[in-house]
Amino acid sequence: MKEKARFIFIDLLRGWALLVMIEVHIFNVMLMPTLKETSWFTVLNFINGLVAPSFLFISGFAFAISTRGKSDELRKLNYSFWKKIGRISLIILAGYALHLPILSLRRLMHFYSRDVIISFFNVDILQCIGIGLLLLVLLRLIIKSEKFYNAILIVLTFLIAVFSPVVWRIDFAKFMVIPLANYFNAMHGSYFPLFPWLGFLLAGAVTCKYYLEAREGNYEKIFINRIMIAGIVIALAGHLLLLDFVGFSFRTVTPNPIFFFQRLGYVVFLLGLCWHYAELRQTKSSFVLDVGRESLLVYWLHLQIIYRDFWDNKSIASIFGGKFYVLDCIAATLILALIMVAVAKFWGSVKRNHKPLAANFTLGLVSLCIIIFLIGF
Repeated sequence: MKEKARFIFIDLLRGWALLVMIEVHIFNVMLMPTLKETSWFTVLNFINGLVAPSFLFISGFAFAISTRGKSDELRKLNYSFWKKIGRISLIILAGYALHLPILSLRRLMHFYSRDVIISFFNVDILQCIGIGLLLLVLLRLIIKSEKFYNAILIVLTFLIAVFSPVVWRIDFAKFMVIPLANYFNAMHGSYFPLFPWLGFLLAGAVTCKYYLEAREGNYEKIFINRIMIAGIVIALAGHLLLLDFVGFSFRTVTPNPIFFFQRLGYVVFLLGLCWHYAELRQTKSSFVLDVGRESLLVYWLHLQIIYRDFWDNKSIASIFGGKFYVLDCIAATLILALIMVAVAKFWGSVKRNHKPLAANFTLGLVSLCIIIFLIGF
């Protein structure tokens, strides 16, 4: 369908983000520690740091497209509403499942240390996405005006970017339980707390609103070119400012407005590149699109392969962690990426050709896992 073909660039950016994410986890876990001290790894680490913002941004962007003009339908709380809530809940559940050491609540509570239990409540990027999408749904339900809705998203994005440094200095565990405290900052081990990461998802939803207006007004290409220019200017300005503050612009810094908008600038620029690529090549099918369309499965599965204990209480990460040279890491990345592409192609084919079967299988599997977790011994 032509309508859907115009949004190919979204799946391209999400697909590339996931493929690079595989490289991120392989290199971070398996590369020798001494090689991580080199200057090239510092640059690579910065580039890898654009993956999470891209993934979050495109999640907000895609959600804005899927709910465009459907506010009244969502407010009816009908089947479509609950279907969307179910999908969002699955994303959050998948995030927590990544940290489960064992599929048994009883054994988790009685036989594992407090540190292991606390790590279960660490907020990963999937929980951040899920909560962000729930927030967007809630705002859609209570705000009827499109302009006011978008204005609220813009304000929230700026507030998150500005106040993240303050929020990161507060120990929220003093005021609430760890499972909730972990959503605010990384003080107790969370990887992607809402501050500052939720800001990228909200920025994606905001950008989508203006993109759709440009598309409907037949100045889509002009809009894309403008945000690409603005994005790269903001990104480069961020490097200059960070150079003054921390002495080296590729160094990871504590979240602050410069940290946020610099990365947002790069993400917007990458979005534009994917749009131009899709237009130039008239892309309709590719392995990158397959990965992008099955993003939740690919994200969850590749982490399970790397970190899950498969034999003798050991995982691939624990066996090979810190032992690989660069070429070894490249080879491992390619192998795992090929596996993920094959899985994405297979499951995508099943969903296209046997949609009810795929939906029932997913629901059944998730339900079975929850039951086993709650009553398992």
